[in-house]
Amino acid sequence: MPEPDPDRAAAVWRAMLALVHERHDRRKEVSEALDLSFVRIKALRRLAGSPLTMRELAARLSTDAPYTTLVVDDLERRGLVRREPHPSDRRAKLVTATDLGLREARRAEDILAEPPPQMMTLTADELDELARLLAKLES
Repeated sequence: MPEPDPDRAAAVWRAMLALVHERHDRRKEVSEALDLSFVRIKALRRLAGSPLTMRELAARLSTDAPYTTLVVDDLERRGLVRREPHPSDRRAKLVTATDLGLREARRAEDILAEPPPQMMTLTADELDELARLLAKLES
């Protein structure tokens, strides 16, 4: 097995970052479509999966409690989430996506998941190889 090449790995990593974050960054597109900052979209997408406490949401967003409160306050004002008493912890509030919030989260997912046109130029074998390599990187 050949030795790993850290310089080549770093160069490929930079190319992947540039591809996703610079050339095909959908964050601006989804933020404009939903009229929300990307962190609010990220919060809504997390809450669409299941209700979370404020503490859990803050951890998943990697934000502090006061900022998470501002995010949830804004989402609540827009009718996208609601706060409810936690069923087993009187000190905690559970944040749940509303029906509108679930629809907007799905819309965000659709925008974010749309592949760039260049991916449509890859053959089925190339896509399979790319999928295999990505799966290897995840393990």
